[in-house]
Amino acid sequence: MPPVARPQRATRVPDVRVGDEVIVLTGKDKGRKGTVTKVVTNQQGWKRSTERYGSGWQRTSPLAGAAVVIDGLNIAKRHTKPRARAGATERQPRIQQGGILEIAMPLAISKVMVVCPACSVPTRVRHQEAADGRSVRVCGKCGEPVTRVESKRK
Repeated sequence: MPPVARPQRATRVPDVRVGDEVIVLTGKDKGRKGTVTKVVTNQQGWKRSTERYGSGWQRTSPLAGAAVVIDGLNIAKRHTKPRARAGATERQPRIQQGGILEIAMPLAISKVMVVCPACSVPTRVRHQEAADGRSVRVCGKCGEPVTRVESKRK
């Protein structure tokens, strides 16, 4: 009997956005707070997991491949050699300085939780409809909006 085809899940928008203050729930930076600088929805590293564990692992969650980069957290050190930059038109080629770079690496979105700006407590995000009909992210504990309500662009 052929395997039953499951319906494709709709891509879900992460409740964590750029500029949100979040707290890390697990790992070496557990309990530390930081600001989200980038949201990565499709990482190449997550695609490699498909080769290793099969394609079914991604169906567990629509946000399985989402990750966030938090300023100052999950730091990796990258050792670089000094190298001549390509395409230098001057007589002396520019040399890229070598050294140890500290780079903030992506962290799985399931390992962070949004901190409410009103009550300063880690919370789940709910969605409510604003007066103008837009969907607004709201703190699950105190009910205050997590982000400011902006008017629609014309």
